[in-house]
Amino acid sequence: MGWLTILPQIVAIGIVLWRKEVILALLAAIFTSELLLLIDASGGVPLFAPIETIERIVSVFSSPSNTRVLMFSLIIGCLIAYLRHSGGVAALVDLLINKGITKTKKQAGLLTFFTGIILFVESNLSVITAGVLSRGLFDKFGMSRERLAYVIDATSAPVCILILINGWGAVVLANLHANGLENPEAVVVGTIAYNFYAWIALALVLYTILSDKLFGPLKECEALKQQEIKQEIVPEFLPSKARFMVIPLLSLIVFIFIFMYWTGDGVIRNGDGSKSILYSTILSCIIAYIMMLSSGRFTHTGLVEIGFKGMNELLQLVTIVLLSLALGASLKVLGTGAFIAGIAGEALPLILIVPMLFLAASLMAFTTGTSWGTFALMIPIGVPLIHMLGLPPAFVISAILGGGVFGDHCSPISDTTVISSVASGCSLLDHVRTQLPYALLGGSMTFIAYIIAGLFIL
Repeated sequence: MGWLTILPQIVAIGIVLWRKEVILALLAAIFTSELLLLIDASGGVPLFAPIETIERIVSVFSSPSNTRVLMFSLIIGCLIAYLRHSGGVAALVDLLINKGITKTKKQAGLLTFFTGIILFVESNLSVITAGVLSRGLFDKFGMSRERLAYVIDATSAPVCILILINGWGAVVLANLHANGLENPEAVVVGTIAYNFYAWIALALVLYTILSDKLFGPLKECEALKQQEIKQEIVPEFLPSKARFMVIPLLSLIVFIFIFMYWTGDGVIRNGDGSKSILYSTILSCIIAYIMMLSSGRFTHTGLVEIGFKGMNELLQLVTIVLLSLALGASLKVLGTGAFIAGIAGEALPLILIVPMLFLAASLMAFTTGTSWGTFALMIPIGVPLIHMLGLPPAFVISAILGGGVFGDHCSPISDTTVISSVASGCSLLDHVRTQLPYALLGGSMTFIAYIIAGLFIL
């Protein structure tokens, strides 16, 4: 179909810009993709496009991994509600400030940043823990939730793609093995030095924290937040004991490591991330429930109501995740990813091949909303280029990995983007709008860096 394969994304972007409505945009994109598939199919009836759209959404649940992601996206709402209503979040914020651990905005930002780095084993774990932990701190020091979403989102994936002792590493190694690249473990280690986007993204986050200088829409959000704190702030829930937040949160972290080890047959990086984070979130919810019930301040009925209210708050975002998964599956059949990837290999000068691979991976991740899917589609294109043209393997693969993360940062349908907005407590579109200038700056610098590096390497 050629250029028609990107029509669904054009429709989605147009509706988002026109109506500021993500769900409508995703539905329209799925419908457009299914309509194109029916037109392309021999004997396909275009009038059946609405039915095919519904069936495509239903088919998301045929994948156990997708179903786990959707369940987790709901249950994390219950956990966050328990942590807030228990008073544990407010108590932990007071404790960190009173103990002198976070006396300033800079210290609050650094705590969030290093929490994300330490929890490199799973990107969603990194985002959720850092986001939930730091919500109250950012509020206390008059920093916007959009700023928090940027810090946790722009820290988690870059760290996960640099320290590949996790599920990301397992996916990359599996793809390299499957495509016949020699000594893939050494190649993965070699990508660390060349993954310019990951390093630049982390540097931008750290600069923002240390300098307290912002630009673009994020600066506007921060100014609005500063106006709000001039008024007297009444805590949403009165502080109780920090343990009501610390114990469930630590349980979440510990259980994820345990389940990653268990599902990976003794190797954490081979663990199943969707299983681990779902099981861990459920157990953490149970622990929070037991603690709150045993405190005598809550009843079973009240806790059930709190849990469902928490899930209800995330229902719109869960719908976005569902439609994003459906769109990704539809675009895969349509061949959007393969078309975008093929652009990179068409009659390019040698020095531009790696930068264009970075750009192609970025576009693919942006349009499909998945880094891992991008790796699966782009590595089979990158490995033959390594063999045919004698390109340095680590240099080529690093561009694919970095491009996947860059496109993911820009995409409103990425699960990491959605979960970052959930964990920080800001709207999805506000998060995308405020993070985009930083991601585009990092991506532009990376594109130039690959051209300059190519002058010395190739």
